[in-house]
Formats: sequence, C-alpha cells, structure tokens
Amino acid sequence: MTADTSEPVLSIEDLRVHFHTDAGVVKAVDGVSWSVAPGETLGIVGESGSGKSVSALAVMGLVPVPPARYESGRILFKGRDLIAADEKERRAIRGKEISMIFQDPLTALNPVFRVGHQIAEVIQAHDKKVGRVAARAKAVELLGEVGIPNPKQRAREYPHQFSGGMRQRAMIAMALALDPLVLLADEPTTALDVTVQAQIMDLLIRLQSQRGTAIVLITHDLGLVAGHADRVLVMYAGNVAELGTIDDVYYRPRHPYTLGLLNSLARMDQRRTDRLKPIVGQPPSLIRVPPGCPFHPRCPFATDICRKEMPPLEPKDGPDHLAACHHSDQVALQQSPAAS
Repeated sequence: MTADTSEPVLSIEDLRVHFHTDAGVVKAVDGVSWSVAPGETLGIVGESGSGKSVSALAVMGLVPVPPARYESGRILFKGRDLIAADEKERRAIRGKEISMIFQDPLTALNPVFRVGHQIAEVIQAHDKKVGRVAARAKAVELLGEVGIPNPKQRAREYPHQFSGGMRQRAMIAMALALDPLVLLADEPTTALDVTVQAQIMDLLIRLQSQRGTAIVLITHDLGLVAGHADRVLVMYAGNVAELGTIDDVYYRPRHPYTLGLLNSLARMDQRRTDRLKPIVGQPPSLIRVPPGCPFHPRCPFATDICRKEMPPLEPKDGPDHLAACHHSDQVALQQSPAAS
C-alpha cells in the first residue's frame, strides 16, 4: 500500500449503467462515484450482483451497448471523459494505459492460441514498431517477471496446460505488458488456494511499488482488502453504501450493510465465543430495487423513512468517510468486530 496524495488518475462521477431487457430495466450501476490516485489501491467489495464488475467493465468500454445504456455520469481518465470518447480513442487506452485482470482467466484467455502469442499480440497491437520476435521475447520476460518457471517453454504452451494460479499470473503479465497507469483487478484470487492467493497479491503489490500503478481491487473478500487496500468502497444493489479508509470502514462502520459484512467475517487471529451473524435475506433483484434505501428489507435499523427516502451519500466522521444511511449514528454505537 503506497498511496499517492496527488490528483486522481481515474475518476467515476455519478455513473449509471442500466441494461434494458425484455424482463425490465436492470439497474446494474445506479449513481456510483469513486476515484483512485497513482500508487493507490482502492478496494471495491460487496455481494455478487452489487455492480462491482460492471463499473470496471464500463471503464474499459466493454459493457455491451445495447442492451446496456449509460444513463448518466462521466468516467474521467487524465481529464478525458471515456464515455464521450470514440471507439478509436478507447482502443488506444484500453490495454495500454488502463488494463484489466478478468475474473476467470480460463475464459479470458483464448484456448486456441499459445500464451506467449496472446501476450505478444497485446504489445504489437499498441506499438506497431515492435516486431514479432521482439514482442515474443518481451512476453517471455513478462512471464518470468510474474514468477512462472521456465517462461520460454511455458510461452509456447496453451492456457489449458497452465494451472489456475499460472493462468492468473499469465493474465497479470498480459495486463502489465505496457506498464498501465491503472490496473483493474476483478476477483484476481477467486478459486485459488490461500498460498497462491498470497503469492498473487504480493506480486501485484510489488509490481505496483515498482511502477506506481493505481490498482482497483474488486472482490468479495474483506480480509484480502484489509491487507492490501488503502481505501475501500462498499457497494450494494448498484449503489455506494460506504466509502473511506480501511480504518474508517473496518473499525468505525457507519452503514448497517458494512457492519453486517464484518459480522459475517470469520476471525483467525482470536478465539470467538459467539456464532457468526449472517445478513438476513437476499440481495434484491436489480430490476425491482426496493423504494427508499435498497438495503432496508434486510436492515435491523430500518424505519419508515428508510422505506420512503433514499439516503444521501454524505460525510460522517470526516470529509473522506462517506456513508448512505439515515441511521448511521445508531450503527456507529455498535462495536465493529474488527475493533474487538
């Protein structure tokens, strides 16, 4: 965690991405704002379907339009609005200045091309001056840099010949091939064992410290975020529930959803005498989001105002700790499991 205090390199402002389907309008992202600075790691957490991945795919320009539609908002990269940019400009940025590690490397990698060829293709697509031989040599170098043994041999192999951890490393090598300013890591450790998870995250943080890359870490793993992020954004039903530093959100949560996530997290550093407390109910359908606060059907603090009015995202303990809750003061009186 080597956060830079300079201006954000990437900012999302009031982003709304809705999918217009036969069943109705899916409000996948519904008014989300966040930013990340050079050298900073922003963690985005929430249950499946909360809009984490869609917001990242929108940055990359990979949301299918139609059925998706950008209802409002801006995605600012170095002052340029990527939503307003044409496809040629987005292609020049995608993969070179902003890269993404996709959630499932087995499906993200093309099964009929060798791994080294796919990495070399990324390099040549953005730099026409690099020849085929030089691009292949760079691909081998990158595979070695991310810790793949015998990279020259492995570069000639196909994705199905790699283990899950090695495919993830190959995806990281591809994402870092052109020294991007921003790296979007969507569930980079999903389905990996704990040892490989630690290796992957250590690799990302080491490369970040060397290159000053801004990382957006998208995950459902609160423990992973606690150990590697500078700030954390909690999403629920396409909205921002809470945003702040790790200390703010983990030790002084001001949204009941954040508190619920922390209560359901197992602690390995201390003996626990009571049972874990799961969040009751299920996340809402994004076609039929409840009126008022979307979390109110599952919230133990909910009152009439929660069922009628959407709470604004506003400062709580300080200007950098934001939460969208009518009863954040009551939530603050509950001790966070992280603080115990």
